[in-house]
Amino acid sequence: MPPTTTTPTTPTAPAYARRDRFDPAAELRRLTAGRAVTAIDVGPGTDGVPVWLVTGHAEVRQVLGDHRRFSTRRRFGPRSPSGRADGPRPDEMAGQLMDYDPPEHTRLRQILTPEFTVRRMRRLEPLVEGIVTERLDAMERGGPPADLVRSFCSPVPGAVLCELIGVPRDDRGGFLRRCHAFLAPGRGRQRRAAAGDALSRYLADMVRRARRDPDDGFLGALVRDHGDEITDQELRGVCVLLVLAGLDNVSGMLGLGTLLLLDHPAQLAAVRDDPGAVDGAIDELLRYLTVPHAPTPRTALEDVTVGDRLVRAGEHVICSLPMANRDPALLPEPDRFDITREPTAHVAFGHGVHHCLGAALARMELRTAYPALLRRFPRLAVAVPGEEVPFRVHALAHGVDRLPVTW
Repeated sequence: MPPTTTTPTTPTAPAYARRDRFDPAAELRRLTAGRAVTAIDVGPGTDGVPVWLVTGHAEVRQVLGDHRRFSTRRRFGPRSPSGRADGPRPDEMAGQLMDYDPPEHTRLRQILTPEFTVRRMRRLEPLVEGIVTERLDAMERGGPPADLVRSFCSPVPGAVLCELIGVPRDDRGGFLRRCHAFLAPGRGRQRRAAAGDALSRYLADMVRRARRDPDDGFLGALVRDHGDEITDQELRGVCVLLVLAGLDNVSGMLGLGTLLLLDHPAQLAAVRDDPGAVDGAIDELLRYLTVPHAPTPRTALEDVTVGDRLVRAGEHVICSLPMANRDPALLPEPDRFDITREPTAHVAFGHGVHHCLGAALARMELRTAYPALLRRFPRLAVAVPGEEVPFRVHALAHGVDRLPVTW
């Protein structure tokens, strides 16, 4: 197994977003010192209002499951020159489920849920299998070495996203470039904002076309089935949400998961050769890696006791999903990776009314991609020393920037 190295971070990196390779950062564990709820400093933008980091599994489920006392609508963040919090404007929040509280959230979720049922996702399975095969064929033609992130981990969820929302094939390269520029943390706020504006304009054009001539795709179905129940701004926002949730999270899981399995050859062989082991492996990979750092911060609407701490009305709460999934109260030896475990009530997809809408799609992508990759390249190996694999820094989801491989 390659030596464990610490992912580089800067002093401004949020404490809850720091990792040591596959694990929550040692400094984060020291900060919380075994406590389920800890006061933290997230920098300017909170106007002196306390911020609590929740890391216990039961306590995270309590916060995420209590939408009546914890709001996702009330945001905080660094102040812009105009003085407003650096968060989305109200028109930018349209369609962003994670920024909606009930009853608005309930209305929009009920509209969207039928498009993401397990049954609907199964209909997409042959399409996903075709995308995975196409990417593996291209890798094989190109020959080793290859960057698995660029060749496979990023293109697979990108192509699935384009198929899901109906991006024309000729537009997909430009569309995905806008998406990745919008998500790239190292590009600077102004460049990311410009990329976000370009992405928003493109999606607005797609929505207008769907209104004029709805097809059988995702947007067309929403327009036909719900008409005036959902606004153009909400349709655009839903697509942005799919970009946020469907690209970095899945690509992060594919890259990290492959690297982790290569560190555990016996478990890799089970994923490659035993179809009955795959679902359990996906569940354990999701729990162990938990690529999202935290869901949308919550703001307490009244005084609430969380763990042994009193969170007062108006105070902010951040829930660490990776720490919650490594809580010894959830399962024995939580820092051990074991695909034979019984599935647990992990929170890799969140919990409560904001549980990830696309969870079934993400599972299906992972369930398809890992075995296919490992069967196609049974001699797959990392092409550089383990300490030279660069991990993402300051990204919304954990992952590797590059993964040089050979076979």
